Amino acid sequence: MPDTASDASRAGFVAIVGKPNVGKSTLLNRLVGQKISIVSSKAQTTRHRITGILNAGHAQFVFVDTPGFQTRHRNALNRAMNRSVVQALAGVDVVFFVVEAACFDDRDRDALAVIPPEAKAVLVINKIDRLADKRRLLPFIDRLRGLHEFAEIVPLSAERGKHCDALIAAAAPLLPPGAPVYGEDEITDRSERFLAAEFLREKLFRLLGDELPYGLAVEIEKFETEGALRRIHAAIITGKPAHKGIVIGKNGDKLKRAASEARIEMEKLFGGKVFLEIWVKVRRGWADDERALKSLGLE
Repeated sequence: MPDTASDASRAGFVAIVGKPNVGKSTLLNRLVGQKISIVSSKAQTTRHRITGILNAGHAQFVFVDTPGFQTRHRNALNRAMNRSVVQALAGVDVVFFVVEAACFDDRDRDALAVIPPEAKAVLVINKIDRLADKRRLLPFIDRLRGLHEFAEIVPLSAERGKHCDALIAAAAPLLPPGAPVYGEDEITDRSERFLAAEFLREKLFRLLGDELPYGLAVEIEKFETEGALRRIHAAIITGKPAHKGIVIGKNGDKLKRAASEARIEMEKLFGGKVFLEIWVKVRRGWADDERALKSLGLE
């Protein structure tokens, strides 16, 4: 890593904010070029601030993917997630405000309201590939242009990778001059232990449908490395005894499938074999218990 920055080098922190389920994690993964933030069609999948790193020419972006700003639910977990959004905005150099094409409601307004007026904000209009009538895009841009003094406006599709390079090109000049914060080969500051928990939680979200994913958490109880092998023991935390059987599934099918799919993704990211052992624990009311949230790294 260079000690000083050349005149052409820039580096800065970029917060990715927006209401739940607008594609913030998909955008982060696309920009970084590797999956580091879990993705689901369900809102509120992301519970932590996830940092991703992109080196683009002479510019280093340090992205902070935030939980979707939540106004509908007010338990301790959601209050902690909203605090995470506000904290992520403190001291960042640029904000990517993500909305869905031709879809803007009160939840978007609430998310926009937490962006400091003086922040260099880029309006990212995502999911343009899903917009059947492309003629709706320009009036939508004009409508949003008057809500905030955006430095740039970039329509794109994070899922398909369309125009993501245009977003980076538009945002690079907004970063302050400076030396890179991270090395060229780094893509996240999150630990393998943290990523293992997130990958398992994503599989549970997908397998359980709408049954109870918001009442689940994952706690890594043991993470050991032996050369290229990683031995991981994970506990799935649920708030009610009745939910334990749902998570396990008939003959343990759901639990086995979640473990298998998560292990495959871990091996891909970690570059080595993974031995993954998981079980289910009941911890009543954990989502509204400040101490429980702290022990799970959510507070």
